[in-house]
Amino acid sequence: MKQRLKRLIFRLLGKDPEAVVVTFASGDPELCRRMADQVRALVPDRRHFLVTPENWPAMRIELKRYRIGLAPVMLGREHNALRGAAYRVAPRKILAFNSRLERHHLRLNLASFLFWRGVPLDRIWLRPSWWPLPKREHSVLPVGDRICEGRPCTSGRRRIAVLSPYVPYPLSHGGAVRIYYLLREIAHEFDVELFAFTEGATPDLTPLLEFCARIILVEKPRYREPRWSTLLPPEVHEYRSPAMRRAIERERAAFGFETLQVEYTQLTEYGGDVLVEHDVTFDLFAQIAHRERTLTARWNLYRWKRFEQRAVGRFRRVVVMSKKDVELLGPRANCAVVENGVDLARFSSAPEQNGQRMLFIGSFRHFPNIAAYRFFAERVWPLLHDKFPASVVTIVCGPDHLTYWRAFADSPEPTADPRIRMLGFVEDVRPLYLEANLVLVPTTVSAGTNIKVLEAMAMRRAVVSTSSGCAGLGLLHGHSVWIGDTPEAFAAGIATLLADAKRRAEIADSAHAHAARHFDWQAIGEKHRDLLRSLAVAVAD
Repeated sequence: MKQRLKRLIFRLLGKDPEAVVVTFASGDPELCRRMADQVRALVPDRRHFLVTPENWPAMRIELKRYRIGLAPVMLGREHNALRGAAYRVAPRKILAFNSRLERHHLRLNLASFLFWRGVPLDRIWLRPSWWPLPKREHSVLPVGDRICEGRPCTSGRRRIAVLSPYVPYPLSHGGAVRIYYLLREIAHEFDVELFAFTEGATPDLTPLLEFCARIILVEKPRYREPRWSTLLPPEVHEYRSPAMRRAIERERAAFGFETLQVEYTQLTEYGGDVLVEHDVTFDLFAQIAHRERTLTARWNLYRWKRFEQRAVGRFRRVVVMSKKDVELLGPRANCAVVENGVDLARFSSAPEQNGQRMLFIGSFRHFPNIAAYRFFAERVWPLLHDKFPASVVTIVCGPDHLTYWRAFADSPEPTADPRIRMLGFVEDVRPLYLEANLVLVPTTVSAGTNIKVLEAMAMRRAVVSTSSGCAGLGLLHGHSVWIGDTPEAFAAGIATLLADAKRRAEIADSAHAHAARHFDWQAIGEKHRDLLRSLAVAVAD
C-alpha cells in the first residue's frame, strides 16, 4: 500500500518514483571517471546519469522528471559551476569525493565542513585533548616491549645505548642507512643496545644483531589528535610512549649503558647525552613557510623552532651533518659535525651502459621527497618528454609509498606515465645505479645532507640536483654536480648531460674522488667513536 501511494504521489508530481543517481563531473576528468565507476559499483541497482559541463544544459531539463537519490560530486578548491549546480538541485543528497577518491556524505556539521575544506577522511573525526565534548577517537598507547638478544657483551667494554624512531633495517631510506652504519662502527669499540619503535610487522633483525648486544622494540603509539591543535610539534606527541620510557629506565640498570644517544629531534623528551640532528627540522619548515606563506606553514615553523632550540640545549653534545647546521643551531648547542657517509666497498662503480636512463631515489615516507617528485614530474619532465623520446625514469618510492603519497598529496596516486617506472621498496638499489646514466635529486625543500647523493657519487654516476638537494656536501656546479633550481635550469642540466657522455663522466669521476676523500663510513665512524670516547672520559673524570 505504501509503495503504491508513493508511486501515485510522484506521478502526480510528474516524476519517476524510483530515485536515480546523478554523478556530477566537477573536477579532473580522470578522477571523475574513477569516481563514477566507484559510484556504479556502490549503487548497482539504480539508474545512473553522468553530468558534464558539456551536457549539463540538456541534462538539467531531462532530470526534472526524476527524483535524485544520490548526487556524487568531486570537490576542489576552485569555484566550479557544475558543483554549484549539484548543491542547488540535490542539497541533501551530496556524496562528496576528494582528490584522493575518499568519499563523505555532506551534512550541516563540523565533519562535513572539514572534509569540504580538504581534511583527509581519517582525520575529520579527530578532536584535541582539550575538546569539551565527547571524542569519537582517542590515542592508543601500547604497553610492554620485546627484548632481542644479539652478540655477547665483552668484559671491560663501555656500553652505549641508541634510541631510534624506527628499526634501521632494511636500508630503505637515508636515515636508516646512517644509523645502521654508525651502529656498526660504534660496535668496534663499544657494546651497543638499540631501542627502536616499530609499526606493523617487525623487519628482519639478523643484520643488526650481528653488532648489537641487545635490541629493545616498542610499538609506536597511535596518535589521534588534529596536527594543528598542540603547541608541541605533532611528531613529538607521536613518539610519546610510557612503555619506551620504562624500558629505557629498566635497561639503564640491567644493561648498564653509560651514554644514551638519541636519533632525531622528536625523541628529545626522553633525555640523553648525545642528540643526532639528522636535519635541523625548523630549517626544513622555514623553507616550507617561505614557499607557501600560509598560516599552517607559519604555525609549524613557530612550534618547531621553539621546541628544537630549547631541546638542543639539554644535551651534552649535538651531532649535526654539516657546518651549515652548526650555524643554524648557534652557540646554545654544543655541536659536533659527523657527516653522512657511504659504503665505498659496497657501492663500487662500474662503466655506464648506453642509454638515457635516469634514477631518482627518495622514500615517500619523508614528505620532501613527494614534493621533489612532483617538482620533477609536473614541471621538469614536460620540458624533456618530447625532446628525449628514448629517455626513461625510475623512481624508488620506498615501502607503502601510496599511503604516504595520499597523506601529503592531493591525488590517490601519481599520474601514470609509461616512461616513468615507480618502484616501492627495493632491497638493493645498486643494480638501479648501475643501469642509470644520470641520477636526479630534484629536492625543493631539504635539510641535512642527502645520502642518496653520496651513493650516486660512489657509483660514479653524475648527479643533477637542486641547491638544497646537495647542500653541505662541498660539491661544485659543473665540476662534481650539476645544479639547477628552477624547472628550466634543472631540465637544461639533464639535457646537457644526457647529450654529452664525456661531460657526464668527468662530473662523475670528480664526485667519486670527493666521496672517497670525505665520506667513507670507516673514517666517519672513527670520528663518532672519538666523540663517544670523550664523553665517557669526561664522566670518569
